[in-house]
Amino acid sequence: MTRGREAPVRGRRIPVWLWIPAGLGALVLTLPFVALLIRLDWTSVPAAIASPEALQALSLSLSTAAIATAVCVVLGVPLALVIARTAGPLAAVLRTLATLPLVLPPLVGGIALLSLLGRNGLFGGALAVLGIRIPFTTAAVVIAQVFVALPFLVISVEGALRAVGTGHESVAASLGARPLTVFRRVTLPLAAPGLVAGAVLCFARAMGEFGATALFAGNAPGVTRTMPLAIYTAFNGAGVQEDTAIALSLLLILVAVAVLLLMRGWRADAVR
Repeated sequence: MTRGREAPVRGRRIPVWLWIPAGLGALVLTLPFVALLIRLDWTSVPAAIASPEALQALSLSLSTAAIATAVCVVLGVPLALVIARTAGPLAAVLRTLATLPLVLPPLVGGIALLSLLGRNGLFGGALAVLGIRIPFTTAAVVIAQVFVALPFLVISVEGALRAVGTGHESVAASLGARPLTVFRRVTLPLAAPGLVAGAVLCFARAMGEFGATALFAGNAPGVTRTMPLAIYTAFNGAGVQEDTAIALSLLLILVAVAVLLLMRGWRADAVR
């Protein structure tokens, strides 16, 4: 009941003049999607999405995004825990490194990955001697997705860990629980809302990754051509048709909306 009464009060306290720029901002964010929906030929959507090229790109995007999300969870949860439970310069350095891919253009990430794992990269030569080639393979798609999506999970989990504090962990440790038991039975359950939200964001970001993937993995059909690359290819006059590109764009929008709704549901549960 309290929350239901608070919303109108907050609404009345907003100055009237702020509604004008707020409305313009909402239009800036909304009108491009409205234009896309108006342009879409709804009768051709099922056939466009069901085309072999579209299904191939969709299947590749779903599989690589799922693998990338799993890798982000395995690597990101420990990193977030270290950042959340560490003070001083080390935490600041780790937090900066973890969030750096968020502020860099994705193309820079692709160049950085090529500099690391490319044929003439830091580790690329050694891998080539072993017969391992990563660039322009499906593995490169996953690595690029992990690079750009990992910060979302680290930020979400770190925020959740800082919010719950260390009280419960200290009590469990004082009762004789081993560090691994504390992590498994106390820390992870407390951080679950942030972990789920971060994992969902990771998956959505991996699904929409384009720049780093294009440079590091290429655009080979069935191997590295994900949905964003299929859309780009269509508007450059090759591969799938434009109707398919718009239909795939609609599908990516639906995924993003589902992500936001899922995150909102978890936040509501956390408040309760």
